[in-house]
Parts: sequence; structure tokens; C-alpha cells
Amino acid sequence: MVVLFKISTMDLSDLSDGYMSTEHQELLRSASESADPFSVSPLELSMSLKTPRSPKSPRSPKGSPKGSPKGSPKAHSGKHGAGKGSPLKKDKQSHSPFDGRPKKGGAGGKGTWGGLLDTDGSHVIDPNDPNYTSNEENELLSARFPSSPFQEYKKKVAVIMEEYFATDDVISTANELRELGMPSYKYYFVKKLVSMSMDRHDKEKEMAATLLSSLYADVIDPPQVYKGFCKLIESADDLIVDIPDTVDVLALFVARAVVDDILPPAFLMKEMASLSKDSKGFVVIKRADKSYLSAPLHADFILRRWGGSRNRTVEDVKGQISNLLVEYVVSGDRKEACICIKDLKVPFFHHEIVKRAIIMAMENRQAEDRLLDLLKMAAEEGLINSSQISKGFGRIIDTIDDLSLDIPKARQILQSLISKASSEGWLCTSSLRPLSLDLKKKSLKDTAAKAFKVKAQSMIQEYFLSGDISEVSRCLETENNSSSSELNAIFVKKLITLAMDRKNREKEMASVLLSSLCFPGDDVVNGFVMLVESADDTALDIPIVVDDLAMFLARAVVDEVIAPLHLEEIGTLFLMPDSIGNKVLQMAKSLLKARLSGERILRCWGGGGSSTNGWAIEDVKDKIGKILEEFESGGDKREACRCIKELGLPFFHHEVVKKSLVTVMEKKNERLWRLLGECFSIGLITTNQMMKGFGRVAESLEDLSLDVPDAEKQFTHYVERARIEGWLDPSFSFNRSGHILENGFCL
Repeated sequence: MVVLFKISTMDLSDLSDGYMSTEHQELLRSASESADPFSVSPLELSMSLKTPRSPKSPRSPKGSPKGSPKGSPKAHSGKHGAGKGSPLKKDKQSHSPFDGRPKKGGAGGKGTWGGLLDTDGSHVIDPNDPNYTSNEENELLSARFPSSPFQEYKKKVAVIMEEYFATDDVISTANELRELGMPSYKYYFVKKLVSMSMDRHDKEKEMAATLLSSLYADVIDPPQVYKGFCKLIESADDLIVDIPDTVDVLALFVARAVVDDILPPAFLMKEMASLSKDSKGFVVIKRADKSYLSAPLHADFILRRWGGSRNRTVEDVKGQISNLLVEYVVSGDRKEACICIKDLKVPFFHHEIVKRAIIMAMENRQAEDRLLDLLKMAAEEGLINSSQISKGFGRIIDTIDDLSLDIPKARQILQSLISKASSEGWLCTSSLRPLSLDLKKKSLKDTAAKAFKVKAQSMIQEYFLSGDISEVSRCLETENNSSSSELNAIFVKKLITLAMDRKNREKEMASVLLSSLCFPGDDVVNGFVMLVESADDTALDIPIVVDDLAMFLARAVVDEVIAPLHLEEIGTLFLMPDSIGNKVLQMAKSLLKARLSGERILRCWGGGGSSTNGWAIEDVKDKIGKILEEFESGGDKREACRCIKELGLPFFHHEVVKKSLVTVMEKKNERLWRLLGECFSIGLITTNQMMKGFGRVAESLEDLSLDVPDAEKQFTHYVERARIEGWLDPSFSFNRSGHILENGFCL
């Protein structure tokens, strides 16, 4: 290029009379040979220069003036004639036989660069080119070869998925996928839908799971869903490159598919057997099985994990079930009723459908056959599984006494329905409790129980606001003057149920109240049994019901509301390993076996009931000691009681009893004894806490005797006085080994 430029700019005056010297000819030849043919278009210098052997230069055919012959020397002489000056210097016209002017499209002519987008068939893609991308080759191939049906399917379903994520329109998406056809490629839709949503927010994940559940068996055949998830598991190693939490998210999708009944549970074992243990797919299957599907109340947790069913309460679902059953009785359209049941998306709550359908059949004998046909169809199609059907009938058996108040001959009718369902093959009677005609234990009247539940709820809500235990005790004595065991159990159930749906403050207050009411242990146990039996329904509103129930149960043992043997009694009622009761019981036992379990359980909700969350035990003891010291040195009795109450630790008042009694025995000062009497008379310290306090002193008598020689004699005297004044139960006794009442603390 430098040489060419040099030639083009050199002084052409050296070319006298159109002759080129030998030196110039050699320079021009070397420049032409060294030019890069790929970077620069060959520049043809069509200059006909005279050489000594050719004195005449050829004239351009286009340069001939009009009317002049071709061979005329005037053709290129200009206005000065042929003999004056060099033709290269004076002549402005090209001597090339080709037109070099730019074309209309800007591409140029011969000797120009050409258009920006001009390519010919000889163009070859060079992978070593810095600007090379794989898309160029794909575009070239797609231009030469038409796309296959599968490639077209991929493009179309990608558009359908994007539209679905933007609109959340399940019906429109189902119609578009149905119109697209190609049923053998539907597995790709499953795989692509899940993989696209995995890299998005929880909203899109929930939308993907909902869409798959809606399309299953209607638009996408079950084998295609199965194959799609197989492909997903196989591609887990590739997905994790772009989605770091692939293992957890994909495991949750697999678990959700099992819960939604679009994948059989056997899928996990089959896939695990076919996968390498080093693959991510194996880890995904293991995570889905161990972390999700084996967890307590896993169905509800999985359904709520991405926000599904978050705003629905138990009453909402029950109302929807009642509406669809009423509409079905009127219309008789079983197919439509099954669609409505499926749309509820609560397979773990289908026992409520069974229960309400059977009760409706018992109340309306004319609709009996129609309702039984619906349950039979739902069972045969796998919409309601056998476990949910058995559970629904079992719940009716449990409430048959109440039903008998409203439905004459309810037992006989229910027995006939059970026999009919069993003969048709959709009910397994071996899993049901026998329906005995003998009433061994008569229940309270339904109206009385309902009235007490309403009043109990009002008492508990007021207690959560005021923290006044004595007021609750007074109200209970008024409403349950007969001390009915059943009403006590109902109150326990109501108290813990309301507390579980609130913050830790209310949970702590519920445990404190339970330990202060001094209900019989059997009544509290019955309350916990009722709580466990209704755990499935409670889980709709409180997903962590198992954890909370286990903690309440362990706390009741620590507070000595129930004895450890009561746990074994509860265990005999829930023998199935997968039952809610068994899981609650095992978790409670593990909490109690832990090191320093008493202190940890007492502080699990912050400790201190209404106002002293987070206090350490030593801090509490120190505060109690200072209150007693201040009162002993001349403080006011009412002020001391107020300070004890403001501690907000009614379950720890036995420490007040213990410190006061030890001080009375050491200093022979009756002032603190009178303080205990005042606290007991106003209900600040309960009989239960008095007995615990005296029991702890009995336990430490041997050490106390080192400082107070007659400690045992004094203690016996004060025990008798406490019995006379009604502080202690007449059954209270002690010995040198110590009649010890456990308080749960490891002191």
C-alpha cells in the first residue's frame, strides 16, 4: 500500500511524453505482486504508457469526442492538442475499459470495495476469526436446511410459556398447547416449563407447578409427565451450572409433583436405582425423599412453600366443599364435581369432602345414592385416595354421638352406608374403629359444649390482653362449676390452639396459665389428644403445628402439669409410625432428653410470660432475693406483692416460697411467712407453686442442717402450719431423702 501510494503521488513529470522509465516499471510491478488480494481489491492501472517500441498510446473508446474518428489523435489531446504535455498529466478521464463510478446502491463498481452486506457463495466462516460466533454457523445451517418439527415445537412452546408467565391464564395456555398437538413431544414442555421457572421467583415456580397439575391427564398424558421429570433429573448436572440451587429447587418440584399426584411415589425409587450416586440427579431424588416427603405434614408445607394456598383458611375450604356438594346434588354432574374437587388443590384435606358428603347423605336420604356415586367415582379415578376416605368415615364415627342428637337413628344409617361402600369396593372397613351401639361414656350435650367453647375463647383472649390468671380461674369456676373433665379438656385444646396462632409471648402465657390452673393430669392429656387428632385441620392455618404441639407437651411435663408416664399413655393411642401423634410424641421425648432440657424448654418462648422475655435464671433469683430483702427490712406488704406480680413469672413463684421459707427458718422471722400468706390469699402464689417450693426445701434439708441444726424440726412445723392454712394439699409429705417436686430447672 505504501508503494502504491508512492507511485500515485510521485511527480509524474518524470514521465516525459508518456514514456515510463525502466526503474518505474520495476517499482510498479513489485507493488502489484505484494498487494493483499483479500484486504484490497486489485487495482488495475490501465494506463497505456508509451514505450520506446510503441510510440503511440491506445485511446479510450469512451473518451473519443463525438464526431471524431476512433484513430484520431484529437481523441485525448484536450484543448491543447496532442503534442503538448503528458496525456497522464492533462487527461482527466479514465483510460480503463471498466466504469469505476459508484453504483446506485452504493456498492461501487470495478476497483471499489463493494457493498457492506455483499457476500457471494464462496464466503467461508472462519472459526479462528476474532468476531466468530456460533450463531453465524447456526444461522447459515438453518438457512440451508429447513427446521425439523421438533425444533418448531420448541420455538412455539417457548412463546406459550412466556405468555403464561406474563398472564397466569391456565385455560388459555391449555388451549394453545392442545391446538399445537404433537403429543409425543409434550415431555419437552414439562422439562422446559420447570427449568425456566427454576431460575425465576417463587411466583413463577408456583405457577409452573399449578399449570402442570392442571394439564395432567387432560392435555399432557401421564407417561409424558413421567418422561419430562426423568429428563429433568438427568440434566441436573447441566442445570446447576446456571442455577446454583438446582438440587433444592428441583427436589421441591419432584416432591410437589408427588403431592399433586402427577408423579407416582415409586418414581423416586426407580430413578434412584438408575442414577449414579455421584450425579446431582441422585442427590435431587434423595433430597426430595428425605427432606420433603418424609417430613411431618409434608403435603401442606410443600403446597405452601412457594406461596400456594397462603390466603385460604380452613373455613374457606370447608365453605367451598359445601358449595360444590350442594351444586352436585342439584345438577348430578359427576364429571364437573370431580373437576371442582381437583381444582381445590387440597388432596390432604379430601377427608373433609368424604365427611360432609356422608353427613349430607345421612340428612337427605333422597340424595344418598347420588352422593355415594360421586365418592365411588372419585375413589376409582384416584382423585380421593383410600387413606382420605377411611379418615373421613373415621371422623364421622368419632362424632356419631353428636350427630345422633340431630339425625334420628344416625348409627344405623351410618352402619348401612359403611356396608354399602365396603361392598362396592371403595372403602376398607378394617381401618375403621368399630361402631359400637353401647354408649360407654355419654358426651355432653352439643349445645352446652358449643356455649362453653365460645365463653372459653373469650376468657383466653381477655387473658392474653390482661395476663390476669386469677380472673381466668374465677371464670372457669363459674362456667364449669361441676369440674367436668370434658370441659377441662376442651379448655386446654382451645387455649393451646389460640396460642399456637400467635406470637411467643402468648405461647408463654398459655403455658403459664396451664401450670397455674391445676387441672387433673388426665384432663390435660385428653386435651392434648384432641389437639393431635385435629392437627391435620390446624395445619392449614399453622404449618408448624407438630413443632408447636411437641413443645407445649414437653413444657407441660417440665411444669409438672402432666407426668412423664402420660406420654406413654398418649403413645398407645397413636401407634402408626407416620401418624401425627407419633411424630409429636417422639419430638417431645427428644426435647426432654436433651442436656439442660428443663431450662431450655422453659426459655423456648423467651420465658417470663407477659413482660420479661429473655431473663436468665440467675437474674430472676437475684431479683426475687432483693424483693424479699427489701420487704424484710421494713417494706410494705402490698408493694412486695406488686413487685412479685410485675416479675411476670407465675410459674417460678416456687422460688419465692423456697427463699422465704429458708429465711424464716434461719432468722426465726415470721415477717416473710406473713408475706406468703398474703400472696396465697390474693391468688398470686397458687397451691401448686406452694407445694413445689416446700418440696425444694425438703430436698435441700440435709445441706440446710449444716447452718440450721434444727432445720428438719422447723420444716415439719411449718409444713403442718401450711396444711392448716390451706396452702398445701393434705397428701403432701416428705422424708430425709427429700420429697422432691421437679421444676424443670437444672440448678
